[in-house]
Amino acid sequence: MTAPNRPGPHAVHSRAARRIGVLGGTFDPVHIGHLRGAVEVVEALGLDDLRLVPSARPPHRDQPQVSAEQRLAMVRAAVEGLAPLSVDDRELARDKPSYTLDTLVSMRAELDPQDQLLLLLGWDAFCGLPSWYRWEELLQHCHIVVLQRPDADTELPDALRNLVAARSISDPQALKGACGQITFVWQAPLAVSATQIRQLLASGKSVRFLVPDAVLAYIEAHGLYRASN
Repeated sequence: MTAPNRPGPHAVHSRAARRIGVLGGTFDPVHIGHLRGAVEVVEALGLDDLRLVPSARPPHRDQPQVSAEQRLAMVRAAVEGLAPLSVDDRELARDKPSYTLDTLVSMRAELDPQDQLLLLLGWDAFCGLPSWYRWEELLQHCHIVVLQRPDADTELPDALRNLVAARSISDPQALKGACGQITFVWQAPLAVSATQIRQLLASGKSVRFLVPDAVLAYIEAHGLYRASN
């Protein structure tokens, strides 16, 4: 009688590598520009998950106008029912500035080694990368996807030119391995900004259709961004 086939002692039950996007920001407030850009990247790269990561104390920006908890609530309301968009609140639990490297290291520790972690950066943020905390180490933990709009006019700094020449690939779908490459995704310009939305609200004007309805309802219910704030 022959023995049944059994997996050998070193057999591994593997699954396909996942593609997980990371989009950080103050989201003060989250608006349709954030969400439209996120949807475009999901479709362009075939992401399994796109995590919006609100920052608690962003080291490169002014302090947000509303609390971290309120910004988190608005992002959660914005992505409700919009899988694969999700919210990751790990930066809000820190007592120190929200360094992207720390977030990537923390996420990477939770993933399978073959999973791809894709850090999404706008063109201006990418050009400012050399001012980031331990920025040279980012590609040890992720790929970088630069969201480039036709109206972007900032010049790439010298510190990044060699890195782009050595690490960039033209086809975003062709990213290989868990980390280490840079690619670019063109996006249609959508002329809406959080600054513009805050200014409209402070002057008592409507921001309908600039933010999701659920976010607008939250802003109105809590009286956020009014001049008295």
